Amino acid sequence: MDLPHDLPAIRVDPNQLELALLNLAVNARDAMPNGGTLTISAQADVSSDDPASIDQIRISVVDTGTGMDEATLQRATEPFFTTKKTGQGTGLGLSMVHGLAAQSGGRLVLSSMLGVGTRAELWFPPTDEQIAEPELAEERQISVSQNLRILLVDDEPLVRAGLAEMLREAGHEIVEVESAREALSLVDDCAAFDLILTDHLMPGMTGGALALKLRDSHPYLPILLITGYAGSEADVPDGINKLRKPIRQTELLGAIDAAFEATSNVIRLPASN
Repeated sequence: MDLPHDLPAIRVDPNQLELALLNLAVNARDAMPNGGTLTISAQADVSSDDPASIDQIRISVVDTGTGMDEATLQRATEPFFTTKKTGQGTGLGLSMVHGLAAQSGGRLVLSSMLGVGTRAELWFPPTDEQIAEPELAEERQISVSQNLRILLVDDEPLVRAGLAEMLREAGHEIVEVESAREALSLVDDCAAFDLILTDHLMPGMTGGALALKLRDSHPYLPILLITGYAGSEADVPDGINKLRKPIRQTELLGAIDAAFEATSNVIRLPASN
């Protein structure tokens, strides 16, 4: 880590930036199956016209992994383009990072060499705006039972494992599947669940499409949809509660509470074990 404390501020959504850096770090890890070095750094680029003026703030994520050839590098930010095996990634990580940079007035710059590694740089313009002090999040009182049976749907094993651990720590029983079709099969087989927690962008069928099918067949089943890619929710039915990545445990439990509040007019029986 090489992150100077005296850099100017940038204007960016902190949660989206965190998610972007996580995506880049996971890509770097996957590119170093035999080990290597991951370096995250930030620096200011001064203006060529005025050395006292800063043009850009660069945040870099650099690995010493397998690298990419030129053809792969040219397509790396395309939505759903991936070099990973089926079920190991959706190909949306770099696309999301590219979108975040563009929305924040910056850009994503990628360079890579086979056998040497990859450098991903997020360039952001500096701002003179004062940094707002973060508000302390209030701990929410969860009004639903602390022993829910939750069906967790996510195609990314690491993300799914992390969410499952958060929920189990809170006392819930978790059934994990990696696709929307597996989830539909379990629900249609009359397995009883108190809540469906699903990622949105997944291969084959999105979480939005899953929610739409479940809305028709199980209209009173609470559904919570997790999303991290802005502008990708066109197929999400109205009234479905959403939670943005990255996710912290208090936010997750609060969102579960809100999903139950959305169906509070329905009398539900607890799921059988």
